[in-house]
Amino acid sequence: MGETDRKRLEIVWPGKRGGRGGVKVPRFGVHALQVLEALGSSPDLAGKGGGREALAADPRKIEPGGAHRPWRNKLFRGDNLLVMSALLEELEGKVDLVYIDPPFATGLDFAVSSPVGEGKTRRTRARPSIADKAYRDAWGAGIASYLDMIHPRLKLLRDLLAPEGSIFVHLDRRVGPHVRLLLDEIFGPERFINEIVWCYTGPSSPRMRSFANKHDLIFWYAKGDRWTFNVDEVRLPYAESTKRNEGRRTGWTTGDPELVVRLNPLGKYPEDWWHLHVVAPASPERNGFPTQKPEALLERIIKAASRPGDLVADFFCGSGTTLAVAEKLGRRWIGCDSGRWPIHTTRKRLLALDGLKPCEVLHLGKAEWLHWEKGSPGSACGRASDGKARDRILDLFGASPVEGFKAVEGRRGDSLVHVGKLGEKVKPGEVMAAAAECAGAGAAELHVLGWDWDPELQPDALEHAAGNRVKLVLFQVPREILEAPAARRGDIKFQQLPSVELQVRRTGVLDVEVALEGLSYGAPDLLPEESRSKVTRWSDYIDYWAVAWSSGDVFAQDWAAFRTWRERELPLVSAPHTIEKPSTHRGTHAGAHRGLVKVVDIFGTESLHAFCAEVL
Repeated sequence: MGETDRKRLEIVWPGKRGGRGGVKVPRFGVHALQVLEALGSSPDLAGKGGGREALAADPRKIEPGGAHRPWRNKLFRGDNLLVMSALLEELEGKVDLVYIDPPFATGLDFAVSSPVGEGKTRRTRARPSIADKAYRDAWGAGIASYLDMIHPRLKLLRDLLAPEGSIFVHLDRRVGPHVRLLLDEIFGPERFINEIVWCYTGPSSPRMRSFANKHDLIFWYAKGDRWTFNVDEVRLPYAESTKRNEGRRTGWTTGDPELVVRLNPLGKYPEDWWHLHVVAPASPERNGFPTQKPEALLERIIKAASRPGDLVADFFCGSGTTLAVAEKLGRRWIGCDSGRWPIHTTRKRLLALDGLKPCEVLHLGKAEWLHWEKGSPGSACGRASDGKARDRILDLFGASPVEGFKAVEGRRGDSLVHVGKLGEKVKPGEVMAAAAECAGAGAAELHVLGWDWDPELQPDALEHAAGNRVKLVLFQVPREILEAPAARRGDIKFQQLPSVELQVRRTGVLDVEVALEGLSYGAPDLLPEESRSKVTRWSDYIDYWAVAWSSGDVFAQDWAAFRTWRERELPLVSAPHTIEKPSTHRGTHAGAHRGLVKVVDIFGTESLHAFCAEVL
């Protein structure tokens, strides 16, 4: 061992070498990235998929020019380890600022609170609401499991950072000391810049036998020996006592009788402890997401450590505070989270901003599901040699495998079950075939488990099933099955996909609008009683809906309406739209225009529904 190796600091924990900590990070490549949705003004994106095209523009230029389309900000849903791995191919060494607020190893589950319905009262606490799990912060083997998680992610973040980039890691007293040593190991102790202490106030328990824990830790590290620090952007007001000293001679304190106090007109140099308020229940910022951070905190970080046009990334983006602040400050951004609630909350938050620049929602698509099927470490499926991914899904659903059918794979109670092909869209034909087998077997109910769904599935499949006297219930295979701890603890929820009644109304020769006229579930009795008891009409189940007046694999949003924590009213008719050119598509004809409606219900479940507008 050389002298340098002997002096290098390293933190070691059980399993780091040769065990969990030694697992190789899979490399998908940028080709695995798929664009799901386009927000903002992105008319040229309709119908395009993703891959290298999704990252074609140089992210370090505001106007890249040439053959590349302009850069679009990006929100990824998926395991950030796999997403960062895929991004390396195009973005290695190109991210200017990283801020992450990972779990704190609290051992708790955190729930998102969602009001239900219109909520006529102005008192937010008096409105009917439901709670659903937003994310889990429990680690089976304690701090060792946590370090197994964070270690490879910090290494990937280092690789994504630009030579003059820097990273802010937001933690608390529980894992802060351990991660500080890990950051020294990965970046080098010489790259440490600041330990920022965010102080705040709040209620405490009268039974506490210690000082109240009212601060977080934020570690700031640089990639290299140069970094951005715009001190004049984050100066703070002087205290009144300091202002009174301006112009006075300071000989009695400095020993120099000629020295006069001169204050910087922009304010004082900021310290490394920040007193900023948390997001209060009555704050206009509040969106119901747990552990939501105040915009003032991220504004100070982004202003200090980046410049307009720089690329800012947050791979634990939660409620989207980093992305919203970066958007307001003229930075480009990348966000990532694995849960449906973070993505949905962030999307609404971005859409509420004035002048939102074009951005995209992406995922790894089938690649991530296949990675799970092959038995990736930490998955709920096991190793590829088991070859029982579908049986495992049936087990998590509470069903048992059956034989003797071509389109039916399982049974749960008196209902038969069909499981869609791994990572592929469930097609109308396969549902109809399963419904026919269901009728032939004398079963009155068919449950369909799908990873993704053909927007043409409804209402044809529902009508076909009804014609066979079979009740059809559609369930979304939850992404949480990718997480072994969730499966072990029984935290897997298969959410029902709703059926939506749409009416396309012509308001002119080529002018049309879409109206929502109903929403229902195949088995409403299987919905949580807590939710059903608070719903007074069908529209109360809808939290968000949007219209895309174009076809293709990408939902290129043209209009959207959604509820916020404070604004509860939801319009059920879209803005009028002028159709410029009739299109033909499967099931359409000349003079018909195909579009899509996306609905997100109060359980965070997304569904796509196709419609056809007749034009003259």
